[in-house]
Amino acid sequence: MATGRRVIGIEAAAAAALADRIDDTFAGATRTLLGCTGRVIVTGMGKSGHVGNKIAATLASTGTPAFFVHPGEASHGDLGMITASDVIIALSYSGETAEVLTLLAPLARIGTPIIALTGRPDSTLARHAEVHLDVSVSREACPLELAPTASTTATLVMGDALAIALLEAREFTVEDFARSHPGGSLGRRLLLTVADLMHTGDALPLVPHDAGLRAALLEMTAKGLGMTGVVDSDGALLGVFTDGDLRRTLDRDIDIKQAVIADHMTLSPKTVTADILAAEAVHVLETHRIGGGGLIVVDDAHRPVGALNMQDLLRAGVL
Repeated sequence: MATGRRVIGIEAAAAAALADRIDDTFAGATRTLLGCTGRVIVTGMGKSGHVGNKIAATLASTGTPAFFVHPGEASHGDLGMITASDVIIALSYSGETAEVLTLLAPLARIGTPIIALTGRPDSTLARHAEVHLDVSVSREACPLELAPTASTTATLVMGDALAIALLEAREFTVEDFARSHPGGSLGRRLLLTVADLMHTGDALPLVPHDAGLRAALLEMTAKGLGMTGVVDSDGALLGVFTDGDLRRTLDRDIDIKQAVIADHMTLSPKTVTADILAAEAVHVLETHRIGGGGLIVVDDAHRPVGALNMQDLLRAGVL
């Protein structure tokens, strides 16, 4: 346990030390990346390459088009991916990685600017870069001072700092983020709207306010949503009748054949509009403890246009 705490302490200190290096040089790197009209291309060898893959992925998902190019592959044809309108982020803690240095001359001929992240400001890579960001650490967490540990953490943190600075400068929004994350539960929460999930047309359970309770039960059974909306003569929503309302009604001594739905419905129920995110509908259901029932979707005139329940949201993977 002591070793684990020591490693975390060393790496946390390495990351914290970067705060003093967020200066005009960092601002210059951000401006260079903001001004890029092509793609941001991240490169690095070994552990720096793994970190570079993560930095490129973070940039790409937060509004800065980016990808990773392996420096060895770049020397054998992948340089053709790089143009003068791109910006290179080159990672090498020593600043002397041979595979990265091999790219300096051809990149200079192309005219592609380089932002270097190294631990040695006087290194070859740092001296040939347009912008150098210092990610040096006082020591590695590895007791042998061999395995890149604190240094890779510092490099990754600096990359995240650049990505988030760019995100804020671009005024990147949740909607922008959703467009690049359509898959998985995250994408569903950020992209799916109520309109995508609601039951409409003949699948929408509705009865007039003067309908009998029996007619309402038949409508609920036929549509299978565990509820029905109740509308007035103009088609505006007055209330809902749910499975819960049915149980409470049956607890009372009434004649189901003679009962009118308007006497037993829930008045002024919670509703949603079709344009809100499905995740917001979940919040309404949870906040108001609408468990077994569902929600009626209404238009600006409060006329029902759809309906959905918790099962619809579960099937869509929003929950």
